[in-house]
Amino acid sequence: MNDTPGWASPGSAPSDGQEAGVPRPSEPADDSTPSGTWAAQQPPAARWSPPSPTGTGPSAPPPYPGRSTPPQGPAWGSAPQGPGWGAPPAAAKPGVIPLRPLGVGEILDGAVSTMRAHWRTVLGITLTVSVVAQTAILLVQRYLLPDPPAIDRNATGSEALRQITESLRYSLLDNAPPLLISMLATIFTTAMLTVVISRSVLGRPVTLSDAWAEARPRLLPLLGLTLLLAVMAAAIMTVGILPGFLIGDTAGVGLAFLGLLAAVVVFAWLMVRFSLASPALMLERQSITASMRRSAKLVRNAWWRTFGVLALTWLLTFIVAMVIGIPFGLVAVGLDDGSLSSFLTDGATAFGWPFLIVSAIGDVVVATITYPLSAGVMALLYVDQRIRREALDLDLARAAGLPGFDDRN
Repeated sequence: MNDTPGWASPGSAPSDGQEAGVPRPSEPADDSTPSGTWAAQQPPAARWSPPSPTGTGPSAPPPYPGRSTPPQGPAWGSAPQGPGWGAPPAAAKPGVIPLRPLGVGEILDGAVSTMRAHWRTVLGITLTVSVVAQTAILLVQRYLLPDPPAIDRNATGSEALRQITESLRYSLLDNAPPLLISMLATIFTTAMLTVVISRSVLGRPVTLSDAWAEARPRLLPLLGLTLLLAVMAAAIMTVGILPGFLIGDTAGVGLAFLGLLAAVVVFAWLMVRFSLASPALMLERQSITASMRRSAKLVRNAWWRTFGVLALTWLLTFIVAMVIGIPFGLVAVGLDDGSLSSFLTDGATAFGWPFLIVSAIGDVVVATITYPLSAGVMALLYVDQRIRREALDLDLARAAGLPGFDDRN
């Protein structure tokens, strides 16, 4: 964003191969502190020796009157504790994260802190989008999808192959609309939540209308980026398994399995490499291809760390989904009118309204919690990489209005 978090143009960033000027704290404005030049005359150098508890040496402390032993406390020469002499100064923290390179726990804590600090805005975004998305999915599943094909478990030969083909076709039709709707919902929430997180880093308030005003111009580019990544993933998987299917027979199955493994490895590598493209597109207002190049440069030499953070986030969201989804699933099964038993006996998936409604409510609750966590980790991981590579913490401190920072280098 051009007015708040100091999202500098990547053309001037050190990670782009250029030596950019890094903003520094401003010089003192009055004469109460030492200037940047030495005086013409200096006092003679003083002789100094470390303090000694034995009472010897020019700077030894006086003896302890009335005591046979020194007072209790840290001995001379021990490391100072807390913010005292010799301790590094604490990093500035105008918002939900300290302005320094972040640990994994701090990234997760920053995402959760954003949810707490701006819970009205975050809840308004995620709950609204989740309810709309799940309502659309429920209506599509109930009214627009064709009836599932009948499965004859005793079929053999060509009839069994035809039934398998029909089942696969129905599965694609059954899963495609929910996936598309979920993708659109993720794009919408990611765009708006990225704006919220960028404000929370600076400790600034943000309303739902503010988030919408800043995110709206970037929705179409973000949609294009998401579709491009999805097409890349589909192409990689197709290239990996298609030769095995074309060969057929037992050798073809083995080749398809090996191709699938290779495709998964390539897919994971590319997805991590381009994982920061979405925050770069939103906050730096880059084009689709420029944001992908930007993500690749930020992730360079940090692929495994980025993969670890994303894998941990995925694991946490999966656990949350299971903890919330299983009780809702059990309630949905209990309220169902027998559709589940028909599914177990003949493979039909025409669940009743109680099952669909309760399952949709569970999905809304899961999405309301997991959407902000995922978007927050992605945005803060982007901020962390820019702090490590480009000293973005100084830009953020200046944008937050911290004393001692201005536009001078």
